[in-house]
Amino acid sequence: MPAFSTVHNLMARHGLLPGTVPGIPATGRFEHDAPNRLWQMDFKGHFPFGGGRCHPLTLLDDHSRFSLCLAPCTDERRETVQQQLVSVFERYGLPDRMTMDNGAPWGDTTGVWTALELWLMRQGIRVGHSRPYHPQTQGKLERFHRSLKAEVLQGKWFADSGELQRAFEHWRTVYNLERPHEALDMAVPASRYQPSARQYSGVMVPPEYDEGVMVRKVDIIGKLSIKGISLKVGKAFRGERVGLKETQEDGCYEVWWYSTKVGVIDLKKKSITMGKEC
Repeated sequence: MPAFSTVHNLMARHGLLPGTVPGIPATGRFEHDAPNRLWQMDFKGHFPFGGGRCHPLTLLDDHSRFSLCLAPCTDERRETVQQQLVSVFERYGLPDRMTMDNGAPWGDTTGVWTALELWLMRQGIRVGHSRPYHPQTQGKLERFHRSLKAEVLQGKWFADSGELQRAFEHWRTVYNLERPHEALDMAVPASRYQPSARQYSGVMVPPEYDEGVMVRKVDIIGKLSIKGISLKVGKAFRGERVGLKETQEDGCYEVWWYSTKVGVIDLKKKSITMGKEC
């Protein structure tokens, strides 16, 4: 027997529920119009297994619902995530944008830039974050997590990482290639996905700034100096070259890293404000 939610959504789609019109989604669901425009990333909690604790890293293409990554990680460190992403980028290319929540290792609730964000931005990927306490912002990934829990994790015990890997790979294959998806008009995710034309090279191209922009190298403790004043940019920028663009307001500068404004300096107050809202 199909789940209640499946029946409800089908009835809503065909205008069989009060207040609905055929062809108009009752939920206001949005998706990007092509693959690789947006990827959603998160960890699906963590649980014990024979080798310690597993932290499933998940990555989903917004347009096709194609699962790009389902990795049984043993921690949630930046280095671990980066290693998995390199494998994904080498296989599927680069997305235009990625979104994730504000937690570690990819976000910071204070609005400060993280090393993982800078690494993604260096690949030419725009980074966004879901609103705190609003998991529905990544609703497609949340649904994927519910299916993963119900069909793979719930009531199961895995003896080692090899068993976990095999279970994840098998389920991901079924999800991508075999199972019809209701939101895709019963097509499979793989039928709507194709790798990105933007290839990953691994070569880090240094930033270039316009003529007239002051360039400063951030020191080993995350600070830069301008006109004798030392200001803290943040540890994520250690060793990076940032551009300081003078504004119309006397003593004020915008801090740029590649093509992104990452902060604002006010020399009169001897202050710097770093963050995504600058």
